[in-house]
Amino acid sequence: MKNDIKIDYKKHWNEIYSKNDIKKLGWYEESAKPSLDLIQKCNLNKDAIILDVGSGATTLILELVNNCYKNIIATDISEAALTIAQNNLRDEEKELVKWIVDDITDPEYIKEIGAIDLWHDRTVLHFLTEEKQKEGYFSTLKHLVKIGGFVIIAVFALGGAQKCSGLDIVNYNHKMVSNFLGDNFKLLHYFPYLYIQPSGGERPYVYTLFQRII
Repeated sequence: MKNDIKIDYKKHWNEIYSKNDIKKLGWYEESAKPSLDLIQKCNLNKDAIILDVGSGATTLILELVNNCYKNIIATDISEAALTIAQNNLRDEEKELVKWIVDDITDPEYIKEIGAIDLWHDRTVLHFLTEEKQKEGYFSTLKHLVKIGGFVIIAVFALGGAQKCSGLDIVNYNHKMVSNFLGDNFKLLHYFPYLYIQPSGGERPYVYTLFQRII
């Protein structure tokens, strides 16, 4: 039987980040090397506008700061997650980042930031199980990413985990992500990636890099 219980995602993720050691969470990574490798392929200027979607308490933000990127935006539905992320940075580092609490599938603030050079998502798309959520996500993406801009999306691969953090997820391959983006986006690169959780468990991902051409 289909579960029709409406999930309060803001409450869910605030509780996850408030009650757990982030370094033991099933998606925590010491280094965001797969993402950084793809970002390097984009050959962005250091003043490029980078939006990290579902940023949580990721180490990517600090690595972007250390790589001298000047226009970083971190957004997440969980205020608790972004607070942890800020607390992991020095005062001068956190001031280099714009922090926005918002729902990327139905944003109140995100659409007002203007055109961006890079959309990065390692943690959101596979959690969107409803068509309305996916439509909102890709509508926001297409509204923000400028022509010539880039999209990096990493998702749980086909044949991989069916749940994460107690929630159902949707598995993808690169063609499925490409179909959602449509003809305005060109697939530049993709690769499988086996993420090893802090617990030792395995999570197969697929990483994708697109560029907006129209």
